[in-house]
Amino acid sequence: MFDVLIEFLRAQPVLLLFTLLFLGYVIGRINVAGFTLGPVAGVLFAGIVFGHEGLRISKADQALGFALFIFSVGYQAGPRFFSALKADGFKYFAVSLVVALCAVTVAFCASRMLDMQPGVAAGLLAGGLTSSPTLAAAQDAVRDASITMPPGYLPDDIIGNIASAYAITYIFGLTGLITLIRYLPRWLGIDLEAECRALEHSPSDRRNPINITTRRYRVENAPFTDLPVKQLREKYGSLLPVATVLRNGKELTLGSQDFLQHGDLLELIAPRELFSTDVQEIGPEVPLDWDISEIQETRTVVVTNAAAYGKTLFELDIPKAFRAIVRKVLRQGVELPHHAQLELKKGDVLHVVGKKENLVSLGKFMGHIEADLRETDMLTFALGISAGVLIGLVSFHIAGVEIGLGNAGGLLTAGLVIGYMHSVRPTFGRLPEATGWWLMEFGLLLFMAGVGLQAGGSFIETLASSGPSLIVAGIAITVVPILVAYFIGARVLKLNPAILMGALTGAMTSGASLSVVTAEAKSAVPAIGYAGTYAFGNVLLMVAGPMMLLIG
Repeated sequence: MFDVLIEFLRAQPVLLLFTLLFLGYVIGRINVAGFTLGPVAGVLFAGIVFGHEGLRISKADQALGFALFIFSVGYQAGPRFFSALKADGFKYFAVSLVVALCAVTVAFCASRMLDMQPGVAAGLLAGGLTSSPTLAAAQDAVRDASITMPPGYLPDDIIGNIASAYAITYIFGLTGLITLIRYLPRWLGIDLEAECRALEHSPSDRRNPINITTRRYRVENAPFTDLPVKQLREKYGSLLPVATVLRNGKELTLGSQDFLQHGDLLELIAPRELFSTDVQEIGPEVPLDWDISEIQETRTVVVTNAAAYGKTLFELDIPKAFRAIVRKVLRQGVELPHHAQLELKKGDVLHVVGKKENLVSLGKFMGHIEADLRETDMLTFALGISAGVLIGLVSFHIAGVEIGLGNAGGLLTAGLVIGYMHSVRPTFGRLPEATGWWLMEFGLLLFMAGVGLQAGGSFIETLASSGPSLIVAGIAITVVPILVAYFIGARVLKLNPAILMGALTGAMTSGASLSVVTAEAKSAVPAIGYAGTYAFGNVLLMVAGPMMLLIG
């Protein structure tokens, strides 16, 4: 029966591909003691099973996934990568560099001690780091002949070695990394929750306001009729985040020294939980006589203007300046803690609620409203990938050695440049946030399906011959960089422990580990560190893959 299924899938390549993706998501969602593999590992291991039976997807399919993944990584990182170096980016770059150098050093030592076959060290490095960019760049370097083939080995042999070593060490790298990230603060006596509270300044700032609503109150009580507007805001600022005054059916704009009058209507746009507090001090609630959706809208604003980034939410005071509420802030696709001292960076994405005209003004000040740019700039997208491939073909001979970026470096460079240019000129290279993240994930899973199928051919043989030694070496590659980088980050760079833990997960490009840190901290503060190192980690670990082939 199984043989019939295999032959059927062999004749149906599209069905094979999406069956792998489906099974990968199923495997990735299996929860054992609170631990899940995730779709990347799920697709990898589903591919190994089918690959052991000789199934393959076409090289064109895998190359497409590779191109989409690498270019999208560069595009997403572009705005943050270049601007980060100008501000606090040095610390995050240093953490990422320490992780990459330590991992390469351990992999090199393991390669020499264990006398590994060509390509195994690169797969070991990628698996121990659980880094898909490292794997992709290493395999691409072999595929486009950037690396000289050792005598007696074909490119497919080395690519298979990379894939097999990656598959063997990935699962232990993932579990080891998550375990270390979870327990390291406890072993060091660090209270992550307390550290996050200290940064957030007050427990009330810890959760993002999600449910925004509008309500109307009739002004009847003192001191709302006895104090000028300026003093009301000073005393009841938390109750009046976005307030509109109606008098005799008309909207008013009151100066700081003006007074509310008995019978005025006060419309409040605020998080739903605010209305369960002492907001009733204003007076009785009055039913709204229109459809709230007609006056209250939600927009996605991207921060690209210099007037906005580099400032904290407190300094911007969006509720007062634009009469809008910030629901959440995303950086590199990761939700950040919503507190007054959060400093915005170029490329941050804000989800805001308010009246249309107010949101338009906010969007112009911040950068642009993503909802206005739903269409993907396919011309620039296609040109960018084409340019990346062409850049990768350029090479120079220096002292008899061919030097070039290769496909991975070319595509990453093109993505970084176009992503950065889009942040400067939003109409150029439009790629809506959701579309960008979908392309990156689909490209990665398409590429990973090919890796799993390729690894399946030699997985059992490699596991039997050197599996235990590879696992031990992979654990060392996971553990050593984290410990060294933590010591340097804490003692030399003086990073806050909660942010440093997040930075370590970003340097390893491990979203699964970030979720563990935020759960332990009961806060999104570590996501600040993750977003700071993620762009650098992707670039450095991508360089590490081909480097390992050269020295390993």
